[in-house]
Amino acid sequence: MSRSGAFCPRCGEEMAEPPTDRPELPGARRDSERVLCDACYFEEFDLVDAPEEIQVRVCAQCGAVHKGNRWVDVGAEDYTDIAVEQVSEALGIHVDAQSVAWQVAPEQVDKNNIRMHAEFSGVVRGTPVTEEVVVPVSISRQTCERCGKIAGGSFASIVQVRAEGRDPTDEEVARARTIAEEYVAAREATGSRDAFITETKELDEGLNMKISTNKLGQGVAKRITEQLGGSYSDSKRLVTEDEDGQKLYRMSYAVRLPRYQQGEVIDPEDGDGPVLVRSIQGNLKGTRLATGEQYEASFEESEAPDATRLGFREDGERTTLVAFEDENAVQVLDPETFESKTVARPEYLDTDADEVPVIKSRAGLHVLPESDEREDGA
Repeated sequence: MSRSGAFCPRCGEEMAEPPTDRPELPGARRDSERVLCDACYFEEFDLVDAPEEIQVRVCAQCGAVHKGNRWVDVGAEDYTDIAVEQVSEALGIHVDAQSVAWQVAPEQVDKNNIRMHAEFSGVVRGTPVTEEVVVPVSISRQTCERCGKIAGGSFASIVQVRAEGRDPTDEEVARARTIAEEYVAAREATGSRDAFITETKELDEGLNMKISTNKLGQGVAKRITEQLGGSYSDSKRLVTEDEDGQKLYRMSYAVRLPRYQQGEVIDPEDGDGPVLVRSIQGNLKGTRLATGEQYEASFEESEAPDATRLGFREDGERTTLVAFEDENAVQVLDPETFESKTVARPEYLDTDADEVPVIKSRAGLHVLPESDEREDGA
C-alpha cells in the first residue's frame, strides 16, 4: 500500500491524499481546515453563518423601512418580504461550498415578530451537505426623519394662493390644492423624502400651504399659475444660519390668480360690447358677444384691464330665435318678459337653430356661443 505521508494535524490519522483543491499560493491563508481530514473538517463545519437576531426598523407613521443609513419608502403593508430580504443579506455561505441552493419559510409569530426558517444545501469537498437555520426577526416601530419633521411642523417655504380683485372660487381653491398635492407626490415618487406639505389651510381669501423646501414651493407656485393662469412673486426672510455660517432663508410665494375667470362675461367698456372670456393664460382672450370677433387684451405684469363684470356663461338661458332682421341683427324672445327683442347677430350664431343661449345683463341682451363649443386656454 502506498502511503501519502500526510497526517491530519488534529486527529493524527493518515490522509490518503493531501487536499489539492486549493494549491498553496504566496499570500494565501494558512489555517487548520486546509489540511484537516474530512472527519475533523466536517466536525466543526458550518455551511451557513447566520446572525442570532435581525431587527427591522419600520416607521410607524408612513411605513418606510430603515436600510443602511437611510429610510426607504417600500409601500408595504406586510413586512414579511422585507424580513426575507434582510435575512438574505445577513446570511453568509461558507467559501468552500459549491452548488448552493436554499429556500426560506417565514413563520409569523405575531405582528412584530417573524421566525425565518432557512434551509441550505451544497457540496463541500465532494460531499453533499445541508443545514437549517432559524433567524428571529423583530419589527421595531419608530418614527422616520420625514415624519418627525412633519409632526414638528417643519417647513421652508409658504405658498399663498389669492386672486386679483376678488376671492378665489371654491373650484379654484380645490384645483390649486390638487395641483400642489400631485406635484409634491410626483417628487416623492422619485425617491425624494424631503418632499412633503406640512400644512394646508383653506381660507375665505384663498389657500395657504407650508411646504418642505424652497425649491418645492417655487415648483408648486409655478404649476398653479401654469394651469390656472395669473402670476406669482417671491420674497425671502432670514430664518437662521447653519453651523458653517450659511444664511438660511424661508421663501414665500404669492400666487395671484387672474382677475377674471374663464367663462366669465365682462364689458371692457371700450364701446364694442361685452366679451366672453375664453382664456386667462398670458393675455386675456375672449369673444365679442355682439360680433363674434376675437378679443385680446395685452397687459403688463399680469394686471388685467378694467372691465365691468356682467355674469358667467352658466347664467345664460335658452330662448326662442324669432327672426333674422339683417346680417347684423336678429330677434329673440326676452327670457324674462317673453317680448321679442332685437339683438346683435354674432358670426357664431347658427342660422338653422330654433333656440339660442342668451345672457341678460346691465349691458343688454346678447347671444352666447353654444355651450358645447370648446374654449381656448382650458
